Amino acid sequence: MKSALARTIVPRTGLAATLAASGYIHAQLYITGYRYIHVIGVMFLLQASASFAIAALLLIGDPPLIRLAAAGTAAGALGGFAVSRTTGVFGFVERGLQPSPQSLISILVETATLLLLAPALIRTLRRLRTARA
Repeated sequence: MKSALARTIVPRTGLAATLAASGYIHAQLYITGYRYIHVIGVMFLLQASASFAIAALLLIGDPPLIRLAAAGTAAGALGGFAVSRTTGVFGFVERGLQPSPQSLISILVETATLLLLAPALIRTLRRLRTARA
């Protein structure tokens, strides 16, 4: 029972925590000024809302669709971060790790989200490979 608990609830709780942290960061940035940036403000609000909702759903259960949504949310945030530092998003460009410390924390928690999802992805791929053989 203990190992089943460790394999399911503990990683789900960690995953929910990283998503909630990302949601908090995006909500905080929205409230403190990003809401006034055309289009970007709404995107920050949607990112925060999605992160909080998926975190709550992960605490209830762990269907593959929720894990996929968690991966998409984290990857989307990281992708948006990268684009905002290079070509820009709707004319909005930032430099370096500004705003600080939110940028660095956001990168860390979204990367942690993807790393926590990796074992489930590997298990799924192994199952698919075995089923084909």
